[in-house]
Amino acid sequence: MKAPKLRFKEFKKDWSLKRLGEITKKIGSGSTPLGGELAYVSAGIPFIRSQNVANNKLNLEDIRFIPESINVKMAATIVQSDDILLNITGASIGRSCVVPSNFSCGNVNQHVCIIRLISDEIPDFYQPYIASSRGQNMIMSTQVGGGREGLNFQSIRKFELFAPDKKEQQKIGLFLSTVDQKISLLTKRHELLIQYKKGVMQKIFNQEIRFKDKNGNNFPDSKRVFLGDIAQFYKGKGISKSDISSDGLTPCIRYGELYTQYGVTISEVISKTNTPIKDLILSKANDVIIPASGETQIDIATASCVIHGGIALGGDLNIIRTEQSGVFLCYYLNSEKKLDIAKLAQGNSVVHLYASQLKGLEIDLPTLAEQELIANFLSLIDKKIALCNAELIATKKYKQGLLQQMFI
Repeated sequence: MKAPKLRFKEFKKDWSLKRLGEITKKIGSGSTPLGGELAYVSAGIPFIRSQNVANNKLNLEDIRFIPESINVKMAATIVQSDDILLNITGASIGRSCVVPSNFSCGNVNQHVCIIRLISDEIPDFYQPYIASSRGQNMIMSTQVGGGREGLNFQSIRKFELFAPDKKEQQKIGLFLSTVDQKISLLTKRHELLIQYKKGVMQKIFNQEIRFKDKNGNNFPDSKRVFLGDIAQFYKGKGISKSDISSDGLTPCIRYGELYTQYGVTISEVISKTNTPIKDLILSKANDVIIPASGETQIDIATASCVIHGGIALGGDLNIIRTEQSGVFLCYYLNSEKKLDIAKLAQGNSVVHLYASQLKGLEIDLPTLAEQELIANFLSLIDKKIALCNAELIATKKYKQGLLQQMFI
């Protein structure tokens, strides 16, 4: 019996093997508009490029437009609602989406294939099939060409897919569309939280937003100080990749991990070492660390607060030790002062940042009590962002699991 592992219980019939070319009215792509870039206009007919087919949806945020006159000349590649769009060349090959029902008119370039199904077949079933690991394996195995792989229409027509009858296709498509809606909502919420954080940080550090003390009174105004006036500076000590051990006794942070593993605060450390303590520089709770070298000036302007003491801090790390709030300083340095720190960094292929430069950085410093309120407030926003992102990742994994089990 040909049936998927995961199935709605009311359906019992076998799935049948179908070639895509047998169930389509049209398979074809567009072309470059006459005049190339000069053909684009500020408003007109949406012209879909490969970058507009992303994350299983039609993204219209960066859409280009062509005049109606060119669209008429390209009538053979006009896009309709319920068309499946498939990227057929380049790095985005295999990405696909269904054109939504509210999309009135559009056209495509030569890198996007239009797949228009016959009326008995459901696009919302076949597009997730194409996006599944089975569909992607099928695409990768049928690529043609040299350095720039691609799909031709003949190979697309020969795609073989197992599919149920129309009613089961509809139910699967509706169910997966519901999951996609949740992913879209979580993605939008995540983006809005990040935008909100960015906006509120700007207002806080420009002092448009001020916090009040426990009695409801304003805190004293911030004081302009040099970073060197409120902190001591140290340098981490080299911990090579070969020093990292899964059964290490001492937790450690290497400078490269700041870019990939950590955010504003570091409370849980991913690496450990068995390097003798006497050969290490250990953190004190509240230390601020900033890379001492990196590839670009803006990347090097990254500050993290080490919440706990006793953590080995690797070489190429500037350590800022202060009685002020380390978490506040990191939020402040990563936003309001990021560009100023980047300007201090020196070098070409490798950029360096020294303690002597950081000491002369001027900052606006609120009272410690207001610092802590600001740090707590921004940390709560970061927790919401992290929770939303975790739910988004989990939902995407859930969908991926469904795709592996709902198709043959």
